[in-house]
This record gives sequence, structure tokens and C-alpha cells, in this order.
Amino acid sequence: MKTVGGMANRQIARDLKVAPETINRHIARLGRHSFLFHQEQMRNTQPVKIVVVDGFESFELSQYHPIHHHVAVEKETDFFVYFTDSELRRKGRMTAPQKRRRKELELLQGRPDPKAIENDIKELLEVTLGEQQAALVHSDDHPAYRRSIKRLKISIDHRITPGCNQRDSRNSLWEVNLLDLLIRHSNANHKRETIAWSKRRQASASRLAILLVWRNFMKGRREKKRASPTPAMARGMMEAPLEIEELLEKRLFRTQIELPPRWAEYYDGTVSTRGLECERHHELSHAY
Repeated sequence: MKTVGGMANRQIARDLKVAPETINRHIARLGRHSFLFHQEQMRNTQPVKIVVVDGFESFELSQYHPIHHHVAVEKETDFFVYFTDSELRRKGRMTAPQKRRRKELELLQGRPDPKAIENDIKELLEVTLGEQQAALVHSDDHPAYRRSIKRLKISIDHRITPGCNQRDSRNSLWEVNLLDLLIRHSNANHKRETIAWSKRRQASASRLAILLVWRNFMKGRREKKRASPTPAMARGMMEAPLEIEELLEKRLFRTQIELPPRWAEYYDGTVSTRGLECERHHELSHAY
């Protein structure tokens, strides 16, 4: 709850009087558990037929390493279905020294794949929509979304809402805009002008997985409406909000639960960050 309550890792460590690295390990472990828990709950559930997709920009390590987290939300229930991420090239207004520094880093570390958003949105929709024959997808006017949808084997009715439209409840993208706001509000590493940014996309994904479980199974859909059902309750997946004790009552095993391709990478800790020479992977044979 501290992780989705806007606290950074070091703040949590100070509050609990433990070492920051202890918090890092526990968040990584809880993130892995969250991936498995969500995927287990998705077994034998009804498919998502109307989905809203979007991406929110953040960064890892430094502002020279921006990233996009792509999220998919079921329009009728606010259910947070799946997410992926993409590396981006730093853009926008930069001073001459910043441009030189970007060039130096790209020569040393290489440049992100220019088709990363297109490829990762394609995986996002393939996992979200499953083996359905047809679906309805709402998105903004990002050109990569159209290219991704054309590559899908599913028949997609693609409804585009301009990103410049007012982002209120009358907007067709309201459900995903609300999730973006919730992520910015609840995760310290994605707040504007923060000093708590993620040093690795891997850590950012772990935190986002925890928020996904909290949002879907614990938090009501509407903040100001008493006894508001959770998105999972709205889908008929649960009869009451999930308690923390229920979430952690049993250990889940990776060998017994199949994860989508990107989440399998998150689970194994193999998502790398340019600029880091030493990165920890999840390779414990007795704690997999």
C-alpha cells in the first residue's frame, strides 16, 4: 500500500526502518507475484471486446533515456488488462550541450528501435484481445497505433479520438486517461519533476504490476462513490474487494502459470537499461 500510495523506495525504507535495498528486493518480489496473480485470475474469464489503449511517457536512469508504458483498459469496466513498454529517443527542446550529450550517448550505447512503439502496441493488443475474431479499439491519433493495428490478424474497428480533445468523462478515452492520472498520482517514480524516477524499466514494470493488481482487485472504480465495485467485481471475476491477506495467502509458481512474452521478460528481470553495466536478473533456481 505504501508503493501505490505515492511513496518512493527510500521513503518506505525510512518509514519501516530498513535498508533501501530491502525495499527494492521486496518490491521486485511482490511485482513478480502480481504478474502471476493477475494472469491466474485471467484464466477462463470472459474476453475483452472493447479496449482503450494509450501510452504515458516517463524515463529510466536519466532524462536521456525516456520510455513509454503502453496500457490497455477495458472500456466498460475500467479493468487494467495488460501493459508493455518501449524505449524512446530523447526529443523536444534541448540546449546545444544537451544535444551533444545525446549524440555521445547514442554513439556509445546505440539508439532505441524507431519501431519500438509499433511493435509493443502490437503485442499489447494481441495479448489483450486473445484469439477473438473481432474487437473494438479506442485510441488517440498516434500514427504508430494505426500501423500496429494493420499488422494484427484480428478484425479491428479502430475509433480514433484526437489527443487535443478535452480529457473529461465525455472523452472516448476517459477510462485510459483516468488510469494515466492514477499512475501519475499513485507511483512516485512517475510524478512530474520527481527525484524518485526509476533507474531501470525493470523496476518501473514491477511497480506498475503492483498497481495493476491494486487497481483491478482492491480499489473501487470511483473514488467518491461509497462501496464502488472494483473493476474485477464489475467483470464478475470477484464478489468483493481483494484483501492483502488474500493476495498473499499462497505462493504462486512461474512453472505453473504461463505469462505473455513481455511479462515473462519482466519476471526474469531480463529487460535491460542502456547505460547500466551491471544489472540483476531473477535467476534463483529455488525461488523462481
